[in-house]
Amino acid sequence: MAKDTQRYSRVAILLHWVSALCVVALLGMGLLMVHGDLAPMRRFQLYQWHKSVGITVLLLTILRLAWRLKQKPPPHPDGMPARERRMASAAHHAQYGLLVGLPLAGWAVVSLSPFNIPTVLFGQIPWPHLPLSELVDAAAGEAVMKRVHAYGAWFLGLLVLLHVAAALRHHWILRDDVRRRMSPALRGASSPSLTRSSS
Repeated sequence: MAKDTQRYSRVAILLHWVSALCVVALLGMGLLMVHGDLAPMRRFQLYQWHKSVGITVLLLTILRLAWRLKQKPPPHPDGMPARERRMASAAHHAQYGLLVGLPLAGWAVVSLSPFNIPTVLFGQIPWPHLPLSELVDAAAGEAVMKRVHAYGAWFLGLLVLLHVAAALRHHWILRDDVRRRMSPALRGASSPSLTRSSS
């Protein structure tokens, strides 16, 4: 069977969708942790889940970047304007930067916290603190990292919305194969443009 060069690999698709689910969960948990009216123990449990999923996103992103170096993504669609190509590339770079930077910022917050609460991923795997308190003032560093983490989370949420809007635009308005490239559907599934051309 010939390789479909217009689609991402199965590994890339799997990593993308698992990461996407984790990011949506993290954004939801973050809003609930900050703005929700929660009992102290429930809030503590949510923080532990947030840390666990955040480290998972960091590890998944490292895997995605490593896989991207090994397996080049499909090219942009023919006829896509140069400006849109640049914007798409910039958005992807920003997303990858945030998917690495936000977990690191959160990890720094936990490591600098005066409460010194251990991180145990999913209640099973101990995760170390970063040795930052020996390098910077803990209180000042924690305050800075909290702001970085919060503002970065809002920016990531905005990028996620733009990413979804762009995918829907390509599918429903431009009616090209962009959305299909990362679709978890079987490779043999027909795209809208292929369907139109054969009808």
